[in-house]
Amino acid sequence: MGFLRWLFEAKLEFAGGGFLLWREVLGNIFGLASALGGMRRKIWAWPIGIVGNALLFTVFLGSVFGSPLYANLLGQAGRQLMFIAVSIYGWYRWRQSKRSPQSGSPVQPHWASNKVRVALVLAMIGGTGVLTPIFSALGSYPPVWADAWIFMGSLLATYGMAKGWVEFWLIWVAVDVVGVPLLFSAGYFASAIMYIFYGGFTLTGFFIWWRIRNRNAAAVAVETAFPDPSVSR
Repeated sequence: MGFLRWLFEAKLEFAGGGFLLWREVLGNIFGLASALGGMRRKIWAWPIGIVGNALLFTVFLGSVFGSPLYANLLGQAGRQLMFIAVSIYGWYRWRQSKRSPQSGSPVQPHWASNKVRVALVLAMIGGTGVLTPIFSALGSYPPVWADAWIFMGSLLATYGMAKGWVEFWLIWVAVDVVGVPLLFSAGYFASAIMYIFYGGFTLTGFFIWWRIRNRNAAAVAVETAFPDPSVSR
């Protein structure tokens, strides 16, 4: 109980009265560790991310958890619960893939089909349009469409990571572009600064997964062109 009380009350204070909640700082550190693990295709990225999501949920639903930051970002808070649910799915999927005798890695990066890409764009735009009035009615911080955009992008990006689509990194870039100004305006400075860092990080992850995908495709092409003669037919 002593640790939990410290976790909910601890602040990193600055001269002039400014402060950051340690929950926000720690939640983003766990989120960064999860993103790093995802880039390296490590299964531990999922449970690490879940811990960060739980911490950030209590931060963005500030007035409920007694936070001194009272700007409720319902999209940000709701996406933490969504992250946990989708992360459980991704954790299971990567564990199953790693057990497959055809794969020594939990996921093999690959491009989504054109049909899937169109579906992702439509889901991003349509979902934002549907959620905006809902979040607005619930009292989310304006501009509410930005909160809805972040929620939908986070949902699609996390699902894309579980599926192994290379494009999921670009969805995170779209989330960061909108998320940075929204978080700064709402006073969540630690998260806003982390989003700036994420922008560069996600682009790096995109090119790394792109390179892995190309290397795997080249290996398959060579194996197809020059099959191992020692394998009985």
